[in-house]
Amino acid sequence: MSDDLKPAVDDDSAVVRRLGDKLKKLREYLGMSQQYVAECTGVPRSAVSDIERGQRKVDAVELTKFARLYQQPVSWLLDEDERASPDAHALSLFTRKYGRLTKHDLEQLEDFAAFLAARRAAALEEDRPPEERSLRWTGRRSTKWP
Repeated sequence: MSDDLKPAVDDDSAVVRRLGDKLKKLREYLGMSQQYVAECTGVPRSAVSDIERGQRKVDAVELTKFARLYQQPVSWLLDEDERASPDAHALSLFTRKYGRLTKHDLEQLEDFAAFLAARRAAALEEDRPPEERSLRWTGRRSTKWP
């Protein structure tokens, strides 16, 4: 067998560990327990644990179940989509989940996003020396929250 055709065992184990780590971080971020994931996917809890530790490969059916539960594309979980970024997928998820908001809801959401951006900018400003700080807020308007 030529060197080109030999399976890359080290590469496979690295991929399995990377996928397991991504699945674990995503599960924890979403606040799900391994038991909950097991119940929702039909994958035994011990297998979920082994997968997250990189001790077990994930088959295509299991990966599809994880992707559906975590609401992420399989290509993102596998790092196959070179343009994939958590931000792009978060935006896609946001669009699907909140596509039915009213105009008023969307305006409030826009205001809240401006608030978060301003809060983040202020936090970054605090880390800068006083002479480099600027005092400005980029919110679009002031509204009263109901």
